Amino acid sequence: MTRAKGKHFIKTFGCQMNVYDSERMGEALTEAGYVSTDTPESADLVILNTCHIREKAAEKVYSELGRLKQIKKARQSQGQSTTIAVAGCVAQAEGREILLRAPVVDLVVGPQSYHRLGDLMSRTGSEQGGIIDIDFPEDDKFKHLPARSKVSHAPSAFLTVQEGCDKFCTFCVVPYTRGVEYSRPVREIVEEAERLVQSGVSEITLLGQNVNAYHGDGGCGETRSLAQLLRVLAKIPELQRLRYTTSHPRDMSEDLITLHGEEEKLMPYLHLPFQAGSDRILAAMNRKHTRDEYLELVQRIRAARPDIALSTDIIVGFPGETDEEFARTLEVVQHVEFAQSYSFKFSARPGTPAAAMDDQLPEEVKSTRLQELQAVLKKQQEAFNLSCVGKSIRVLMERPGRREGQLVGRSPYLQAVHADGDKSLIGRMIEVEIISAGPNSLEADIVNTSISDVIAAE
Repeated sequence: MTRAKGKHFIKTFGCQMNVYDSERMGEALTEAGYVSTDTPESADLVILNTCHIREKAAEKVYSELGRLKQIKKARQSQGQSTTIAVAGCVAQAEGREILLRAPVVDLVVGPQSYHRLGDLMSRTGSEQGGIIDIDFPEDDKFKHLPARSKVSHAPSAFLTVQEGCDKFCTFCVVPYTRGVEYSRPVREIVEEAERLVQSGVSEITLLGQNVNAYHGDGGCGETRSLAQLLRVLAKIPELQRLRYTTSHPRDMSEDLITLHGEEEKLMPYLHLPFQAGSDRILAAMNRKHTRDEYLELVQRIRAARPDIALSTDIIVGFPGETDEEFARTLEVVQHVEFAQSYSFKFSARPGTPAAAMDDQLPEEVKSTRLQELQAVLKKQQEAFNLSCVGKSIRVLMERPGRREGQLVGRSPYLQAVHADGDKSLIGRMIEVEIISAGPNSLEADIVNTSISDVIAAE
């Protein structure tokens, strides 16, 4: 048996794609001879996989590096070495600045380069001043990663199908940290999905910074859309659920809308950011859609799938936003009635056009608007959850709950559902009746535990 090179610990910040990337990093390190550990104190290699969407996310990384500095010092006093790496979007955006600000860091690796972790680790310690790899390589990183395997016991998994973005919203760092849009080939995605299903996964969420812009190679020189990719994946017999995120309104094609009304495996949940309700602000954001176009799109989606739950992203306090323009955002929210939402104060990210705009708003104005918006959004989410009470729905049980005998699963609408049941039900699709609703979750009684068997037979 080959002796392990050491133990690794990965801490993930930010979006679902970072969760996926962390899993793939772990697989690459396993292939390179490392084993995982649950604490940074016991790790020979600690990786912070970072997010750069908002300023606070980046500052959390530097705060964590301060804590790791003490861990590294303590291990050194015991004759143990610790390599500290910063990966992800902060690494891509700030590069050498990280080494200057936090000399404890040994390695900085961008989101397009983590497949080279094994080779990079072999160089650490022999090069002074730390190693930086934040290039956008010409080769496809997915071709260099080990064959996909499930790294947790959860019955659901993320699968990246598209990376990067060509939209260049003026507030967003993604085009600069993740690069231009790239879609993985259909065959490669299907093979990864099949391996996940063989390992026990029942639900897969397709990921992309702009996932509905997917246009992957379908073979024979043909390009496939996201809708066509979903139709292919839906044919995998043991795969019971499909989701995708995050979408841009400009790329919500007619075939994708139609699919929501036709494919039972595609869950009735859609994350569709609109960001602001004023056409002037939307233009300043370079969103490439208007308020009315967004509302008309929502109408078409709900016509195809009347029970669909919509979630969204909203930014308040964009440079120059007036009280009247903020009121237009509230109008959109009240008109659509979102089941879930993610709302934020505008955060000026260095290097983005919006950071250099005039009329930056005071923090107190942004905070006041955010509180007002979130009060409305909270009521809408509570109302949607209450509307589920008394209904029988199918839930994929994912893990044990906080108390003995409790299980936690996900509804088709992505709500957390709590029910009392045996642990043997984890990983199975069961039928429950919703008996009560809270702000962020549902309580249920189990009605039928053999739903998964019925699905398999179908």
